[in-house]
Amino acid sequence: MTQFLKSFAPGGLAVVVGGTGGIGSALVSALETASAFKSIVSLSRTTQPALDIVDEGSVACAADHVAALVGEGMPLRLLVDATGILSDGAMQPEKALRQIDPEAMARSFAVNAIGPALLLKHFLPLMPREGKSVFATLSAKVGSIGDNRLGGWVSYRASKAALNQIVRTASIEVARRRPEHVVLALHPGTVETRLSRPFARTGLEVQSPEVAADRLLSVIDAAGPQDTGAFLNYRGERLPW
Repeated sequence: MTQFLKSFAPGGLAVVVGGTGGIGSALVSALETASAFKSIVSLSRTTQPALDIVDEGSVACAADHVAALVGEGMPLRLLVDATGILSDGAMQPEKALRQIDPEAMARSFAVNAIGPALLLKHFLPLMPREGKSVFATLSAKVGSIGDNRLGGWVSYRASKAALNQIVRTASIEVARRRPEHVVLALHPGTVETRLSRPFARTGLEVQSPEVAADRLLSVIDAAGPQDTGAFLNYRGERLPW
């Protein structure tokens, strides 16, 4: 599917933030295979320049690096934010309200909501005013308030719901000056990555990162100005807020 990506003008630049992670690295590979962009830039804490989603200085530095490429005649047409945190050795998703930890909750918001907001702040100004350009960030279906029927995972759910609101708000502002620009929150589904592996339940469709990347890029390719600010799953279907 990625071979199509024909909705973007040729000669542009694509950036993947979190490009060394499971989905991120698959997105980079798929974009390279598609050959729809003149250059692909992968950014993460281990790249040069390094980009740490919770450090605005590093976000600004990475944006300056991309701005230099834009100055060389490669318009920034696509940025996909593939960062996020659900759990690690220091935090786990809550099963009950009594497990809420303010430091863990703050970290969830820093990575899942504030970090993408910083990307919007520093990278959106680099995108062209004319022609299709897309800023897409990975949200999660569990961030849907309308679809929440199980409870639990308070910090993760709330941080992704906050991300969805940030995307929606940004899309309204951007549309005033860049009517062809598209800002999206995308639910990738359950993917065989370090983030979701411990929580995959029997009966769920678990995708490989490669399949997930193709599906996400297909949704991005099909999206137009009418979709800006939307919360879509990997099939391109709208999810309830």
